[in-house]
Formats: sequence, C-alpha cells, structure tokens
Amino acid sequence: MSITLEQAEQLSKVAKEKAKAIGVPMNIAIVDKGANLVAFHRMDNAWLGSVDIAIKKAKTARFFDMNSGEIGKLSQPGGPLYNIEHSNGGLITFPGGVVLKDNEGKIVGAIGVSGGSVDQDHEVASAGAGAL
Repeated sequence: MSITLEQAEQLSKVAKEKAKAIGVPMNIAIVDKGANLVAFHRMDNAWLGSVDIAIKKAKTARFFDMNSGEIGKLSQPGGPLYNIEHSNGGLITFPGGVVLKDNEGKIVGAIGVSGGSVDQDHEVASAGAGAL
C-alpha cells in the first residue's frame, strides 16, 4: 500500500497549519512508497530555492527509509555514509524529510519540508507525518 492523494492532501493541510502557526511559509512535498511525487504545496512567499530541497528531502527519506536528518548524522566526514548526498541525483541530508508509516508500521511514503530553519522544517514535516 502506498499513500493516497487524499491522505497526502490531509498531511499537507496539517503541515501548512503548523507552518502558519510558527509563522514560516514552507514548501511541502509528499512522495509515495516508490518515491514518486504525489502532492506538492508552496505556501505564499515560501522560498523558491526550497522547492527542490523539499522534494529531495522527501525522496531522501524514502530512498533510505529513515528521516533525512538521521542520514545526515551518518554522512559526516569519517561516517559510514560519507558523501552519500552525491548519489541518486543529489540527496538532502539534513532534517525536514520524514518517513511516513501506516498503522501497521509499513512505510507508505515520505514528506519533505523546506523554508525555515532545519528545526522548523523537521517540526512541520513531523506534524504532517503525524496526521497519517
């Protein structure tokens, strides 16, 4: 099973509400279990440069079935995944990409958020993921 468009729209709605609550316009990308883009929302005044970052955060989380920030910890110099960000057409290895799991714990996709600090991005992505 993969995330549906209806579910993706609900997650995006929750993420946008969280972004509004913290006062930061965000780009929100949701991919299915095959890392295909299902939904994308760019809030008014969200950075254009963050469009690609949000999508890549979602894909990064899904490609490796872990949140993008966790991959970042492993990809530091001397780490086991050092330079992994150069694979797969470019990955984003800092927080803001969160794996999406169904009620049985099976991965159904990922959400990627960009537009604020990495902590804000992760907070908004986590809020969206929590709506699944």
